Amino acid sequence: MSESSKIQPYDTAALRGKRLLVVGAGGFIGGFICAEGLRQGMKVTAAVRQSTSRRYLTDPALSFLVLDYDDPEQMRQAIEAEPVWDYIIYNLGATKAATFPEFNLVNFEYLRRFCEALKATDHTPLKMLYMSSLSALGKGDEKGYTPLSAATVPNPDTRYGLSKIKAEQYLEYQSGIPYVIFRPTGVYGPHEKDYLMMVKSIDAHFDFGVGYRPQMLTFIYVEDLVEAMFAALASPSTLGKKYIISEERSYTQKEFRSMVARELGKKWVIPVKLPLWMAWVASFVAEKVGNLRAKPSTLNRDKFKIMKQRNWCADVTDAQRDFGFRTRFPLAAGIHNTVESYLAAKKNGH
Repeated sequence: MSESSKIQPYDTAALRGKRLLVVGAGGFIGGFICAEGLRQGMKVTAAVRQSTSRRYLTDPALSFLVLDYDDPEQMRQAIEAEPVWDYIIYNLGATKAATFPEFNLVNFEYLRRFCEALKATDHTPLKMLYMSSLSALGKGDEKGYTPLSAATVPNPDTRYGLSKIKAEQYLEYQSGIPYVIFRPTGVYGPHEKDYLMMVKSIDAHFDFGVGYRPQMLTFIYVEDLVEAMFAALASPSTLGKKYIISEERSYTQKEFRSMVARELGKKWVIPVKLPLWMAWVASFVAEKVGNLRAKPSTLNRDKFKIMKQRNWCADVTDAQRDFGFRTRFPLAAGIHNTVESYLAAKKNGH
């Protein structure tokens, strides 16, 4: 039995009956957060924009709060009309944007406005969990592949990562909100879109990689991430701390490809390695086309820096110690569920 399998998850019984607000509830992860909150016996409110799809928010037990992050006064009035929440999970964020000001607006300024509205209405929670990103740390050791850890000094090299570390520092030094920060690695699972592009590519018998030096990847299945959120909310040891959230082990692109191909029933897949210069050109062109269409491209120069990073290894011992973090879904099991969902959607024409 491995050491990680001996770790017991933190008891979340104290959360039952508590009020939870999920900000950014309409996205891929948000639907899973709301469902888990209800499963935990909490009274869950989903904060959404007027235009947000509620496709994954259909449980009648959910309450809704409509917020306009561009209108601080609307937010203040909407929050003031609600009872105080015991806990908040702040999952709102942009992973694609054409410029840093766009990232800054969504990932930093909206958070600042939200926190100011909480304080102005005396709605400060017992604890707010903020979803940051491993990209907030920037590149790690790409020679010895030392895992990124709590001791890693943040040095983000992407616009996305910079906006995330800026939000983290606001929470830590200026917000006045009791917080815990999660820095998850790549999150995947049913309904997620970025890794779905990789699944679709392998389904078409091609697997595209960037660069020729070895790359170590880490993943976290969405249900494991969400379960960790509630354990962190329940634990008194997490207040004011930051945690890397990832499956303990890392994988090569070949291992990922083989697992996906096996689940798809594919007998052959052609691995295509793009040199860094070619990947940069493709990212540059895709970004410019996206700008012309006024729609951020999934492939862009910011994403290129993330793709070329060689070391995504992660040390999660702090999370294991403070709230019993462990993963139930190793990559093979998570890919099985993800591909199963993809094939079902494909069969139904979605």
